[in-house]
Amino acid sequence: MEPILERDDTQALMQDSLVRWLADNAPFERRAALLASPESITPLWRGLAQELGLLGAALPESLGGQGGGLADHLLIAQALGHALLPEPYLASAVTGAGLLQQLGGERSRQLLAGVADGAVRPVLAALEPAARHDLAQVDCRIGGPAGAATLSGRKAVVRAAPYATHWLVSARDAAGALRIALVSPGAAGVTRRDLRLADGSWGAELGFDATPVDALLGEGDALPLLEHAVDTTQLVTGAEAVGVMQRLLRETLDYVRQRKQFGVPLSSFQVLQHRLADMHMALQLASALVGATRSQIDAPASQRRRAVASAQVAVARAAKVVGQGAVQLHGGMGMTDELSVGHGFKRLTLIEHLMGGIDVHLRQVARLSAFAAD
Repeated sequence: MEPILERDDTQALMQDSLVRWLADNAPFERRAALLASPESITPLWRGLAQELGLLGAALPESLGGQGGGLADHLLIAQALGHALLPEPYLASAVTGAGLLQQLGGERSRQLLAGVADGAVRPVLAALEPAARHDLAQVDCRIGGPAGAATLSGRKAVVRAAPYATHWLVSARDAAGALRIALVSPGAAGVTRRDLRLADGSWGAELGFDATPVDALLGEGDALPLLEHAVDTTQLVTGAEAVGVMQRLLRETLDYVRQRKQFGVPLSSFQVLQHRLADMHMALQLASALVGATRSQIDAPASQRRRAVASAQVAVARAAKVVGQGAVQLHGGMGMTDELSVGHGFKRLTLIEHLMGGIDVHLRQVARLSAFAAD
């Protein structure tokens, strides 16, 4: 697996150790068992926290982490993608923990300390049934007196919600400001319908009916902080996609070298060589752009969003080229549960449509480019 970015010695040791650990503890043959229920992931999560110490790798040292930042997230997500086991790391350690860092405050610091040791898994619930991919279109409402706030409303498919120990729910307060409410999954008034997503991971639809709020995190309108956390997650998910595509390309190369037709390996056919070259080039472009966009994540909002959207376009296009190519070159068996190719294809399909898909990201790039030109 070629690293998505240049690594120092510590990062190389971290990623290589994770790859070996996943090969021993989460091989593809165990994937179905690890995803059988939300609780099945517990041994894997405990290993990432206690044996490898990776859940706090990107957190500042003051919060019990190693201070690796975004680079560590990218390398970890790439390795998890290669193993086809990205959740709940992306939802919890990247999105949830990243938003808590942005929000600040004593309650956020307490939760982040728990993230590092694996005891806390915060998951963001932001998108609503009528909002599609618009983070600002929020109908959930916060009511009640100060110190006894309640939450009412619904959230659409929330990735990794069944894994969570805490939900970070976006909602409007009485003044119309977007706030982040900390809610316990076991609180009164919560309804949850668990869902198996196409790639086998878990999500849930959430409802709140005068649900008690544990705390309101941060001060003022949280929309800019929420957008930053989601942009970061999209970029890290791109690194995950690179890991998935690297696995699919490697397995496809192995297959066409071994499989014979008319007495010769499939890899000797020029048309298949061209197809494999297209897959390789798409993967390399996506990998390079995700790695390069890391430097833009703390740029001004419009510049950051344009860079992330551009990376997402490259990732989505590569996901289509590599995912479809891997399945087609394997033939009908490519979509069977016995091969990891079909599982990787399903995961790439979900990533391809993350936060709207290619068309939405292209419009974002065009709009922000025009804004920058003005």
